[in-house]
Amino acid sequence: MSNAAPTPAPAPGRPETALVLPMPENRGRRVAMVLIRRMVGCGLRDASAALLALDTFGSGFQRPLTLARSLVVELAGSSRRKIRLAPCCAPGMTRDEGLILAMIDGEGLAAHAALTDDAPCNRAWSTAAALGAALDDCCPA
Repeated sequence: MSNAAPTPAPAPGRPETALVLPMPENRGRRVAMVLIRRMVGCGLRDASAALLALDTFGSGFQRPLTLARSLVVELAGSSRRKIRLAPCCAPGMTRDEGLILAMIDGEGLAAHAALTDDAPCNRAWSTAAALGAALDDCCPA
């Protein structure tokens, strides 16, 4: 008989909210995820998100901040399902957040289709690609 504590079962009906992925190693990607979480939870014009962008990206903070705002708006407007995000202080990411980062990293329309249930609007994908380029300019790997 083992003395190990039993592993808790996931909450019924909520497995999509599990933090199944680690936060990205790249500082720019990690900050972008926190920016997106803050703007979704606290509003597009959240002052803490703007301050975080300013602290991280310096004088070039406006481009990634504006593109992150635009990505949030485009995903909210085009998705056919709820997109699950973790709280901004969470140490891991949900599956949906992993798909958002895949879009930012330019992994193609498959990530967009999985995230939005094949929504026909691809503006969110274009915005994610532009955000990825802005993050590469501001915080190279």
